[in-house]
Amino acid sequence: MLKTIITLMRGEAAAAEEAFADRHALALLDQQIRDGAAALGEARKALAVAIAGDRAEEGVIAAAEARIRDLEARVMAALEVGDDGLAEEGAAAIAGLEADRGAAADSRRLFAAEIGRLKAHVADAEARLARLDRGRRTARAAEAVRTLRRGRIEAPSLHRATLREAETTLERLRSRQRHVADAEAALDGLERETGPDAVAARMAAAGHGPRPSATANDVIARLRRRMAGDPPAGL
Repeated sequence: MLKTIITLMRGEAAAAEEAFADRHALALLDQQIRDGAAALGEARKALAVAIAGDRAEEGVIAAAEARIRDLEARVMAALEVGDDGLAEEGAAAIAGLEADRGAAADSRRLFAAEIGRLKAHVADAEARLARLDRGRRTARAAEAVRTLRRGRIEAPSLHRATLREAETTLERLRSRQRHVADAEAALDGLERETGPDAVAARMAAAGHGPRPSATANDVIARLRRRMAGDPPAGL
C-alpha cells in the first residue's frame, strides 16, 4: 500500500511538473536559448584564445628560425678562422633555439587540433541556435493564434454579445443623427414658409406693397415703358 501511495505521489508530481513546463514552455525556451547563446559566446572566446595562442607560437617559431640562421652563419665564420670556443657556444645556443622551436611546433599542433574542434563546435552551435530562434518565432506566433482561438471557443457568447451591443449602439447613433437631420430640414422649411420674407412675398403677390425682388414680368414691363418713353418708376 505504501509503495502504491509513493508511486502515485511521484506520478502526480511528474504530471504537475509537465503541466507547469507546458504552461511556461515559451518562457522556458527563451531562457534555454539565452543559456545556449551564452555558452556559444564562451566557446567563441575560447576559440579566440586558441587562435591567439597559435599565432603567438607561430611568432616564437619565426623568431627562433631567424636567430638560428644568424647564429649558424656566425658559427661557420668562427670555424673558418679556427675559433672553436665561440663556435661551440654558438652551437649550444642554436641547440637551445631548436628545442624552443620544437616545443612551439608541438604547441601549434595542439592549438590546431583545439582550434579545429572549437570551430566545429561553434559552427554547430550557431546553426542550432539559428534553427531554435526560427522555431521560437514560429512557436510564439502559433501560441498567439492558439490563445486567440481558445478565447473564441471559451467565450463565444460573450464575444457575440459584445458585437451585438456595439452594433446596437451604432444603429442608435445613426437613428439619432437621422432624426436631428430631419428636424433641421423641417425647421428650415417651416422658416421658409412662415418667416417674415415668406409673409412679405405673399403680401406683395396679393398687391399689398412692392415685391421684395423683381420678377421677369416686372423687368419686361419696365423695359417696355422705357421704350415708350415713359420715365422710370419712382422719378
